[in-house]
Amino acid sequence: MGLSGKLVSKTNIKSDGDVFHEIFRERPHHVPDMSPDLIQNCDLHHGEWGTVGSVIFWNYTHDGKECVAKEIIEAIDEEKKSVTFNIVEGDLMELYKTFKATVHVDTVGEDNLVTWTFVYEKLNEDVPDPHTLMEFCVKLTKDIESHHLTNA
Repeated sequence: MGLSGKLVSKTNIKSDGDVFHEIFRERPHHVPDMSPDLIQNCDLHHGEWGTVGSVIFWNYTHDGKECVAKEIIEAIDEEKKSVTFNIVEGDLMELYKTFKATVHVDTVGEDNLVTWTFVYEKLNEDVPDPHTLMEFCVKLTKDIESHHLTNA
């Protein structure tokens, strides 16, 4: 029973929520420039940027280890400003049977709230919940925010 899980984190940002959504929707290949310590590369392997079904390959550093992830854009919701990625290959698949990550932006006036949601199934009970990966995504969010505030 304890193999499936869901983890959610919300982070307020001062930069433009629409721009943040646009980055993950159709410009994730710009993320390595905004957060080079965390993301080293982002390539499109199939499809087009910003379209459901596109396959994206990431090189990133998590917990001091160089990692890779291959993901498919599963859903894009313009109204909710959300993008859902289904991770299908890479380091996470050594720990999880399934792993989906959704990044969603709520904008109310000047306030922007970035919510990361992980839905996953662990391979066994010894696999930890992905708390350090969530910390990684929060740091990534802050790096993107800092990049946009600095270059605004």
